[in-house]
Amino acid sequence: MHPMKKFLIVSTLALAALAVRAELPQPDLLAQIHFAGGDRIAANKNYPAFANEFSSAEALALRQQVADKLAPWLSKNLNVAAGGAALRPLLDDLQSAEWFFEARAGQGGKTAAALAIKLAPTRAQLWQTELQFFFPAATFKQSGGWLIFDSGSGALKLGEKLAQKTSAPATNWLTADVNWPRLAQWQPQLKTLGLPETTFEGSADATNLLVTGKFFFPENLTLKQEAWRFPTNTVHLPFFSFTAVRGLMGWLKTQPWGEAFAVDTAEDQTFIWCGAGEAFQAFAAVPVASSRAALQQASGQLQAVVAERNAQNGFMTPMRWQVTNNEVALIGAPGISPYLKAMKESSGEFLLAGGLPHLARGKPTPPELIQHLTAPGMVFYHWEDTAQRLKAQLQLDQISFLMTRHKQINGAGVPYQWISKFAPELRATVTEITQTAPDQLTFKRRAPGGLTAFEFLLLATWLDAPDFPGCNLQLPPPSDRLKKMRE
Repeated sequence: MHPMKKFLIVSTLALAALAVRAELPQPDLLAQIHFAGGDRIAANKNYPAFANEFSSAEALALRQQVADKLAPWLSKNLNVAAGGAALRPLLDDLQSAEWFFEARAGQGGKTAAALAIKLAPTRAQLWQTELQFFFPAATFKQSGGWLIFDSGSGALKLGEKLAQKTSAPATNWLTADVNWPRLAQWQPQLKTLGLPETTFEGSADATNLLVTGKFFFPENLTLKQEAWRFPTNTVHLPFFSFTAVRGLMGWLKTQPWGEAFAVDTAEDQTFIWCGAGEAFQAFAAVPVASSRAALQQASGQLQAVVAERNAQNGFMTPMRWQVTNNEVALIGAPGISPYLKAMKESSGEFLLAGGLPHLARGKPTPPELIQHLTAPGMVFYHWEDTAQRLKAQLQLDQISFLMTRHKQINGAGVPYQWISKFAPELRATVTEITQTAPDQLTFKRRAPGGLTAFEFLLLATWLDAPDFPGCNLQLPPPSDRLKKMRE
């Protein structure tokens, strides 16, 4: 995955990425999940966006495609030849039925897992027959319309614990506690994100999906929470996306790939917004002590990154930085001119990044939006009109993939058609992350579709990857003939 894509991924998760926690709330836990069932959720007519997201013809086609790809992959990783066909119908039930799942680390490094799923008798028998093939030591029990599967470790008796949970009425659509550091021991790719243990719940109010949860960090956080230094003269309406975050730069400096994007800031704050109209009217402003010094620092770092990638034929065409007294611009990108600019305004000095020239027009930022940032402990705030943001984000993603020789999302593919179905129904999405304890962050989101525009496109891009559930989007190396033409 190229550095820019990694940067975008972790920006959305910004403050949720640190090292392994020393003492977790449940030290042996790998994952604990409850899903109320897609059929039950989609039957609620108060949420048309989610109904189309999960139950439209396009959604059903996507669900089928994902299951078709996952079944043989799971079979391969379970080391059972020709087992994909046996697992395939079970994946349909996992999408539509209610279920509980729990996995814990047992003695001697062994993993214990259990699943309770609500099934009709014929489907329960199918599950027992097929899973017995993969897990000969497993135990099964049917009770009250539920099939209880236990992997067979015995000592932890996870199946018995899940059986007790099935009698309680579900209040949330989705509840999960995921210990990412432990899971990274089995999936090394997760180590690059460094996610801490995460708990979250998904439910709904009259019109929106609600997501709340916590991040548990390995040590006390040292986030700067000085007064926000807002670029009042630069951020203006109209815009359809706005983000404010504290603590990002300090974290970027700890990441080998992110070091080139970090600069010495004054308050360790970043503001990102996307103007209405032009697709590439996306900007970021970072308050700095000296904008000229910050520009010089960033210019040196970024020129080294571009030179290295040029040498590796990592761009579709060679790129170069053009340097002036107060601006550096990337030359060679099709249809866009990324730049960094030293900027001064009434609230201080800033480093401004953009894709197109910033025009001083429009109305000031609404005071109520800025007021949200003053909530106690606020470290991340994001607001967007998701339908509009999706259109612009798609174009930004596609041109970024084109520039960096990565596979673009297929406009005729099932994942893209899925997004196109429900995207027009998505409106305001608000995400807030606050520090509620020395080693904890609490987040909450209100959204018609549950995800932001970036997250929807990230998910669709992953599902569209040729090697899904892998995510290798790198295009083949250029031919010798093309290399000579580039030279």
